[in-house]
Amino acid sequence: MFSVLSYGRLVARAVLGGLSQTDPRAGGGGGGGDYGLVTAGCGFGKDFRKGLLKKGACYGDDACFVARHRTADVLGVADGVGGWRDYGVDPSQFSGTLMRTCERLVKEGRFVPSNPIGILTTSYCELLQNKVPLLGSSTACIVVLDRTSHRLHTANLGDSGFLVVRGGEVVHRSDEQQHYFNTPFQLSIAPPEAEGVVLSDSPDAADSTSFDVQLGDIILTATDGLFDNMPDYMILQELKKLKNSNYESIQQTARSIAEQAHELAYDPNYMSPFAQFACDNGLNVRGGKPDDITVLLSIVAEYTD
Repeated sequence: MFSVLSYGRLVARAVLGGLSQTDPRAGGGGGGGDYGLVTAGCGFGKDFRKGLLKKGACYGDDACFVARHRTADVLGVADGVGGWRDYGVDPSQFSGTLMRTCERLVKEGRFVPSNPIGILTTSYCELLQNKVPLLGSSTACIVVLDRTSHRLHTANLGDSGFLVVRGGEVVHRSDEQQHYFNTPFQLSIAPPEAEGVVLSDSPDAADSTSFDVQLGDIILTATDGLFDNMPDYMILQELKKLKNSNYESIQQTARSIAEQAHELAYDPNYMSPFAQFACDNGLNVRGGKPDDITVLLSIVAEYTD
């Protein structure tokens, strides 16, 4: 497991659990200054029980990043498509390189906060132009908080995604993109002989949303390993344990969510969201879905330089 924290000094005066929110620089009115994200992450590789964990911001074939620029806080998750392993390709290389490239672009300021699809597009183009062929496929979800406008801009391609929770309820969530059962939208690079055969979507196909956020909003960004094993009501139960916005509390809650999803993934008697989805598609399936799990948990807080 690992943890990450967005950079910068964050003065968090938002009290969770439906209590009042105050902005100390605005006389208690709230929302007057810049916003930022306090973010912690946790996850498991599917082969965790075998003791196989990758170094860096990767859990199995999943990858993620958290980056800060003077205009915005940006984070992302990606899930490498495991089927490439059958052709001798490490799926984590594609997802990991995609997320590292996104992170670098943000830190260099080569992005527009209101256009997260642009971050994905530029990163994907860099991978396509790589002198050393990088084969693979990946889903991706990018979340951008514009500090000054207090707006969240998102881009989601495939079945990773995000939730925004306010007052104990989900107020925004990403839409899952599937071509058909268990076949999500994905960015891909195939060898020349397989072009046109390997499923590949354009970054422009990503679902994009923009909306205002408030101090104290909780943003959970994760790969499908979480959402396939934990329905929203279970996630909300865990988030109720988050009573303040300090990093240690956020990290503990992120770990609790990832651990519960990991346990449920190996429960053969549990009717998981994935199993229910399979049944809805005419398959007789029960149990959790063993998979890589990545969870980034963020709270919107007041930001000062």
